[in-house]
Amino acid sequence: MDLRKFIRNVPDFPKAGVGFKDITTLWKDSKAFKESINILYERYKGKKISKVVGAESRGFIVGGPLAYLLNAGFIPVRKKGKLPCKQIEVTYELEYGTDTLAVHEDAIDRGENVLIVDDLLATGGTLKAMIEIVELLGGNLIEAAFLVELEFLGGREGINEPVFSIVKYSEE
Repeated sequence: MDLRKFIRNVPDFPKAGVGFKDITTLWKDSKAFKESINILYERYKGKKISKVVGAESRGFIVGGPLAYLLNAGFIPVRKKGKLPCKQIEVTYELEYGTDTLAVHEDAIDRGENVLIVDDLLATGGTLKAMIEIVELLGGNLIEAAFLVELEFLGGREGINEPVFSIVKYSEE
């Protein structure tokens, strides 16, 4: 199944000249959504993944079902101020400022095999912050997986860990 056919391109969003890749059109199709999760499951089913880490909020949509299939725990990485217990925070650069991600400090046990998942890899800021979180908690990062990668934005630059993407766009 060509998942690219299920991803809608929205021109000039969120600003003029940007071609937004809308994954909600993939998720609303039950067969395409299932196929995307199955591709990831087939890739990681024998890797002894203990925890799947997904960033708020679209990483939850990918990470939850994948963690279930892998018989792994799911770790939600949230925006600052959304978690009730003791946590670690990592601040990272955005195009126009900074943002902070947080996770409970007991989310990952030292040495556990961890898979990071998210919907889309763009500039890599969120990915770098999530890698730092996994490292701070002592997890063993197996890979970072994405449904879509916008290669032309260079999100893999400076990332030394393995990255996998199902659909890649080399130009806007």
